[in-house]
Parts: sequence; C-alpha cells; structure tokens
Amino acid sequence: MKNSFRIYLLASVILHGLIINAQVMTQEVRSKMLSRAAELELKTNYKAPPGDALSHNTAGYVKIMCSAVFITGLSPDFAAENVGYFTAPYSERAKVGKPIIDYERKSVSVTLPNGVTRTAIYTEGQGCICLPEGSDSLYFKPVNVYSDLPDATVTPWPMGDVVNEKDNPSGIDMTKVRQAVDSAFAPDKALTAAFVVTYKGKIVGEKYAPGIKINTPLESWSMGKSLSATIMGILIQQGIYKLDQPAPIPQWQGKGDGRSKIRIRDIMQMSSGLYCRAPQDPDYDPSLGYPDHLYLYTGGINSFEYAANLPQQWPPNSIGRYRNCDPVLINYLNRLGIEGKGENYHTFAQRNLFDKIGIRTMVMETDPYGNFLTQGYELASARDWARLGNLYLQKGVANGELILPEGFTEFVSTLAESWVDDGRPVYGGLFWINGDGGFPIPKNSYMMRGAGGQSVTIIPSRDLVIVRLGHYKGQQEGEKALKKAYTLLMEAIPEKKN
Repeated sequence: MKNSFRIYLLASVILHGLIINAQVMTQEVRSKMLSRAAELELKTNYKAPPGDALSHNTAGYVKIMCSAVFITGLSPDFAAENVGYFTAPYSERAKVGKPIIDYERKSVSVTLPNGVTRTAIYTEGQGCICLPEGSDSLYFKPVNVYSDLPDATVTPWPMGDVVNEKDNPSGIDMTKVRQAVDSAFAPDKALTAAFVVTYKGKIVGEKYAPGIKINTPLESWSMGKSLSATIMGILIQQGIYKLDQPAPIPQWQGKGDGRSKIRIRDIMQMSSGLYCRAPQDPDYDPSLGYPDHLYLYTGGINSFEYAANLPQQWPPNSIGRYRNCDPVLINYLNRLGIEGKGENYHTFAQRNLFDKIGIRTMVMETDPYGNFLTQGYELASARDWARLGNLYLQKGVANGELILPEGFTEFVSTLAESWVDDGRPVYGGLFWINGDGGFPIPKNSYMMRGAGGQSVTIIPSRDLVIVRLGHYKGQQEGEKALKKAYTLLMEAIPEKKN
C-alpha cells in the first residue's frame, strides 16, 4: 500500500506540477491529514465545475501555445512538445487536433473531436486569453501596459540591464558559482531555460539556453501566487487592507454567512477552508469531476465570481490545502482595493511595483473578464524574477522606498500554522518554505515556486536570490539539477555573519 501510494503521488507531482519541497508524503502523514480534515469538515454540498474535461484541457492547451508562441517566441512544435502540461496534460493533447497558429490575428485554435473549437488570442496588454466556449470576443477592453523606465540597455542593474562584473562582491568562490550555474543546465533534458544568481543584490552568475535572452518572458506558473501576494502587500502598505481583517469579499457579507469570518491572512496562507477540489489534495478523486483548481484557469469564466461563490469545507485557519481559489481571491481583493481607490487595475502593478524595481517584461494574463489569473498565468524574464526576489531579500525596500509594509516579508516566510498542524511545514503566505529541509539550503529559505520546476529562492542568511526557469517537460531532471546547483552555491557563498 505504501509503495503504491508513493507511485501515485509521484505521478501526481509529475502531471500536475505540485511542488512540496521534495517531501515524500508517507501513508502516515496522509492518514493524519485526512483524519484531521474529517474531524473539522463542515456539512457542505459539493458540485463539480460544469462542462467537458477535454474542452477544458484544450482551453488550457491553446492558451499555453498562444503564450509560448506570441510572448516567449518559441516554435509551435517545440511548445507543443515541451511547454505547460499543467492545464493541458501531455496525454490529452493527443486527443485533439493540431494547433492552428494564426500569425496575423495572433491567435491559436484547436478543434475537438466533437467539432467544438477552442481559441486563445493575444492582446497587447494582458497577454493571451482563452475565449469562452462558443464565444468569439472578450468581456472587457484590454489595456496596454508599458514601462515608464528608461532604456534598460544603458541603465545599470538592477533598474536596468547593464552589469559591471568589476562590481561583483568579494569573498565568494566564483569558480563554484560558475559550476553551480552550469550544473543547473545538466543534463540537456532538464530543459533549463534561464538561471540567475544574485549575491547582495548583484548578479554573480547567469546563463540562458539557446534562443533565450535576458529579456525573454518565460512560463512562470505558480510563482505568480507570490506576485499576487506582493500586490496585496502594496495595498496593505497603502492602508487599503490589514492582514488580520475579515476579507471584504462582497459575496460573503450576507447574514449568517460563515465565510465572513475568513481573514485576508487565512486566504494568503492557503487556509481559507473553501471547497475547491485540487489534484494535489490527499484525497483527490478524479471520478468526482473536473477539479475547481484547474477550472479557475480553463473555464473561460469570471474567475473571481466563481471562487467567491465556493462554499466552506472547513473553518478558516484550520486546514491547509494548496488550492487556486485562495490566490484567485487575493487577486479579487486586489482588484476591489485598486479600483476602490480610483486607480487602473491593469496598470497598477507596473506603476506601483515594476517601475520601482526595474521590471519591464512581466506579462500578467487574465480571464475573459479582465481578472488577473496570476495564480499561474504570467510570464517574465529570469532577471525580472530576480528583481522581485531581491525586493524580499531587502525586506520590501527598493531605492530607499518601503514598498511592502514592515513585517510583511517575515509574514510570507513564516510557516502557516494550519500546514504545520497537518505535518507539512512547507508553506507560508503564498510562498513555499524549506521548513522540512527538503532542499539542501537553510530551512528558513523561502521560495516562489511554479509547475515545471520554476523557482525564485530567497536565502537571507546567504544574501542570495536564485532564479531557475525551464520548460515544463524537463521538470524532473530540472529539479535534480537545481539541487546540485543549490549545493554548490552553499559551498561557494559563506553564511552571513550577524
């Protein structure tokens, strides 16, 4: 039983991109989780998302292909073989027709065996968006998002891309740093696309796969959850929200609605308790229908409305589960807060975050209603992810300005109580934490992590930020290569003296 469960879990990790700090969930841990969940579960009627699973998978497929071709610049054949299995499993791609790329319209379409065609279109401001089934238009007008920053080619790092190697800090073993960078790309089937190492805020190691440049936006997946958290942090700093306030979701304000007690803190710690089935759940049963976790990407729906209307499965702050409803609701709150203060929702992040730390390549994609799906639909260059990682390393300060509130970086990098109670000390506030020592780096290291082996690792005790981006098919080998790189970097860079 134990071995068969391990095989099942490994398959789930590979197929769905679940990253749990390389923790092997033993039968004992799983049993404990299910026992606690059963004791705390509320009486809730569950209804699976509507629609056909193959149509949903195909919606994910066309969106992934659209982003890969029109944003990253990959060839269609390479993208179909290697990119983004999470919302479009590799096995499901064989069940539908070949993607049709319309370079003039900038769209990707795939026809299902039943004749239904799913289409994703590229927009100038919100990247690629999958149209609802049976529709040929969006329900909002895309907004062009551009940077107000000066030319990066003549601006020094980190606000630009000019790097002077003479400025590299001393006291580190650069030979091992270079070995670490090379090891992140070996073997070739790791499909590592970009690797960047910064020490004390300066780039000390960097490498890219053929065809990938320093400004190439790459699939990033659930690293976007940490980006969503960052935007919430800005709104907290601006006085719009407080971590411990009940989340002002309009759909929860009815008399006697138990969801009105869910705090923003609970949502950020993936502990809202909402009933949102995910393939990562320890009791996931595919026979119950298509999972809500994926439907929030592929449904072609108003994702904020869908997530806000999910019922409660457990009381808040009692059970930790990796479910997309929570980051979607953080994005919902972000939109409510931004528009409530009279600012443009689609340009807010560029003006209030990206322009302040040097980010120019970030593309935040939306559902057909213009709601950001940055629980995983976003693309950016490795250098831009390194800039965001360094904002956290610097405790939310950039160029002398406090962008994130005091204590926010500590909050996101502190283990969530509900996850610890489940025997999984690996999650904080929309950031992963190495609390179980699953990676050969300090336990207080925390990470933005995404399906396919994407990661931004923040190691405060070493003044390090490490970014690894790769193509989805290489996830298994990519994770092994990253561990080797971690080990070499720990040898190359000394622990910071207090």
